[in-house]
Amino acid sequence: MSEPFTPAYLSLYHSGELAERVRRAHEHLVRCELCPNYCRVNRLQSPRGARCRSGRRAAVASYGPHHGEEQVLVGRRGSGTLFFSRCNLRCVFCQNWDISQEDRGREVTATELAAMMLELQGLGCHNINLVSPSHVLAPLLAALFLAIRKGLRLPLVYNTGGYDSPEALALLDGVVDIYMPDMKFADSKVAQPLLGVADYAEVNRKAVREMHRQVGDLVLDDQGIAQRGLLLRHLVLPENLAGSDRVLSFIAEQLSRNTYLNLMDQYRPCYRADRYPPLDRSTSRAEYRRAVRWAEAAGLQRLDRC
Repeated sequence: MSEPFTPAYLSLYHSGELAERVRRAHEHLVRCELCPNYCRVNRLQSPRGARCRSGRRAAVASYGPHHGEEQVLVGRRGSGTLFFSRCNLRCVFCQNWDISQEDRGREVTATELAAMMLELQGLGCHNINLVSPSHVLAPLLAALFLAIRKGLRLPLVYNTGGYDSPEALALLDGVVDIYMPDMKFADSKVAQPLLGVADYAEVNRKAVREMHRQVGDLVLDDQGIAQRGLLLRHLVLPENLAGSDRVLSFIAEQLSRNTYLNLMDQYRPCYRADRYPPLDRSTSRAEYRRAVRWAEAAGLQRLDRC
């Protein structure tokens, strides 16, 4: 029988450090450096000047128990998912483009966001799953503080596109239980016209290393539900556009062969993908099988094929 789970953030909350993180994150909004775009705009005054088009508040597109995530998050009662509107990337093939690239959803106060977390806990969800949170870190930490004060005790999942700054990760150290970043591309030059940033691969690798340093390999409870650690996602693209062989080698050699990896076979042309061949077609079964062979050859031991 495993020990009862205690979320990482409780220690910081009781020591007073979490309140300090909330304060520091809010200060960043005056000249925002909370993601690698480093817009350095005053998000308290001119949110539309930021690349993420966000101000002092987070916008939520939807929330509720979600059963479409990895089984180690979903279990029987679902992952308590909060989908944040907007994004700090501009992926031309985004499958949730109506949320990430348009202004669907509504802005909420920290109190409202905390109430959503507590509602998801009350529904029996296994975790609080924050989808695309990188650009709303400051209001998110403020809401988390309020939710903890009112009894939040679930693991916190940071479900990100993988474009995260050292400044943000420093604020999250000891707060996040489960990091779930994408590793989208191995080559920044290939990624630039498709994601809208010039340095994705370099930033992504540095961020993932730091996430792994903070939480280690993924740990499951007796029921097979994730409690703490790193869970990576990599989407296999047509003609190996993502550089899957290099991404998989990096994971095995620079992180851990015990890294829990969801190697995803779900690419379909969405949003503006038809303008960017070969993204104008789905990944073939042969292309996906080749990626699986690369993962196995790299020695990756915890491969979730989804």
